[in-house]
Amino acid sequence: MASEIHMSDPVCLIENINEHLKVNQEALEILSAIMQPVVVVAIVGLYRTGKSYLLNRLSGKNKGFPLGSTVKSHTKGIWMWCVPHPKKPGHTLVLLDTEGLGDIEKGDNENDSWIFALAILLSSTFVYNSLGTINQQAMDQLHYVTELTDRIKASSSPDNNYVEDSADFVSFFPAFVWALRDFSLELKTDEEPITPDDYLELSLKLRKGADIKSKSFNDPRLCIRKFFPKRKCFIFDRPAWRKNLAHLEQLKEEDLNPDFIEQVAEFCSYILSHSNVKTLSGGITVNGPRLESLVLTYVSAISSGDLPCIENAVLALAQIENSAAVQKAIAHYDQQMGQKVQLPMETLQELLDLHRDSEREAIEVFIRSSFKDVDHLFQKELAAQLDKKRDDFCEQNRKASSDRCSALLQDIFSPLEEEVKEGIYSKPGGYRLFIHKLQDLKKKFYEEPNKGIQAEEMLQMYLQSKESMTDAILQTDQTLTTKEKEIEVERVKAESAQASAKMLEEMQRKNEQMMEQKERSYQEHVKQLTEKMERDRAQLLQEQETTLALKLQEQERLLKEGFENESRRMQNEIQILRNAMKNVFFPLSRRCTIS
Repeated sequence: MASEIHMSDPVCLIENINEHLKVNQEALEILSAIMQPVVVVAIVGLYRTGKSYLLNRLSGKNKGFPLGSTVKSHTKGIWMWCVPHPKKPGHTLVLLDTEGLGDIEKGDNENDSWIFALAILLSSTFVYNSLGTINQQAMDQLHYVTELTDRIKASSSPDNNYVEDSADFVSFFPAFVWALRDFSLELKTDEEPITPDDYLELSLKLRKGADIKSKSFNDPRLCIRKFFPKRKCFIFDRPAWRKNLAHLEQLKEEDLNPDFIEQVAEFCSYILSHSNVKTLSGGITVNGPRLESLVLTYVSAISSGDLPCIENAVLALAQIENSAAVQKAIAHYDQQMGQKVQLPMETLQELLDLHRDSEREAIEVFIRSSFKDVDHLFQKELAAQLDKKRDDFCEQNRKASSDRCSALLQDIFSPLEEEVKEGIYSKPGGYRLFIHKLQDLKKKFYEEPNKGIQAEEMLQMYLQSKESMTDAILQTDQTLTTKEKEIEVERVKAESAQASAKMLEEMQRKNEQMMEQKERSYQEHVKQLTEKMERDRAQLLQEQETTLALKLQEQERLLKEGFENESRRMQNEIQILRNAMKNVFFPLSRRCTIS
């Protein structure tokens, strides 16, 4: 596992060249090396509103992201800075600084809308940075939020509609933080002090009426309330005198407004303490390589003229990771079998037992590393590869046993063959001497260790190959009567038939052992898959219950404010979510077959 990433400076993650988005390979290589879970904080807002300064403070540095001091946007595209998380050991903090919205050099807002959408898709905490108060102008500048359902798809299904996508958005959208810079109002209502969070909620109240003006007023507010039920607000005084703002990063702390310093510290403390690890549906923790895959998938979709689709991004990531999980499981199996197996094994069952233990561990490795294995295709692939590995080991064991026995037979019986050639047994009484010597040598062969499963078969094959030699000695032995020779011939035939029957019985036993092992393998796959599905189901239900609670809370607010139509629309989304939760309870037995 890679150690902590220490970037001295930010790098561009997504370049914006002539309003065309392109992923920077250097940034992807940095992400690919981060195996720790990532907390992704993105900041978005109009150009020249001090976004970069806040990110620099989150990194613990005064300098890093460049601070523009002109009327032109200084940051182009999306820039990334990965630093060890100061409050979560074993985690990496990924800071994303986005190109300022509303840059005077741009001809339209299309490019800004994609930057805004990407920041939401990639982050676990989304900071919207603006100047002054939350008035209608500020809301109008936040029109990008009303376009989210035109920029992002939750599902690849052509049947999904606006309501269904909206219902899904809450489950994967980041926490929303509004940072109000150069704030000058006194936080009071009806002469009572209020918090910045209260101020945000008051600013998000809807206006009664169905006219165009009321709709224009309500749309951005309603979208924020629907898409970001978890939201927070921070206010900041002006950091210094206007003439010093152009050199803000060079100012010493004593040159800054003390209230501003305190507000920035409070903001940083909250973000670092409350920003969650970036996760995907099902509680899948995102690390560097997974974030890399999301970046590639989303930017590729935008560049090809499609809408970024969360489901497609997760499935593309699953394809990569599940394929790697299969290889990781197979590598673990190979390592375990390589350490435990010494060929030839004395019995097939001994080999199958080692296979079963290694197979179980390999499945565990796969289950831990895989996710979203639709129709269990990758687990089926793993099962097929493990079956082939088992069969290969059985064949290697058979061959190793055959080679070992062949060498032993040659070593033990070659002196006897030489004696036969020399005519030692071509004399009266020679047959009995030969049979006695043969029995002694067979006993010696049986006593040899590490012969493996082919011992009996190889011995019988050898004896059968020497039947003509045995018969010749029998026929030349003049001390035996014709009757005795006939009896001996029958004895040899009976012994051979008995040996053949024994080998057939042994073969059937091996086949039964293999069939039993295949059934055990199947049951092990189903057992571990069922356990994983139970865990995933519990995680999904927990996520859906959290989302449901947030939506019910928002619906209650709408009812209290008297907006029954919007409340009914929210109720539709709640019903969609409840239907999805019911589907989670389908019997697992209907979904966990791997054959």
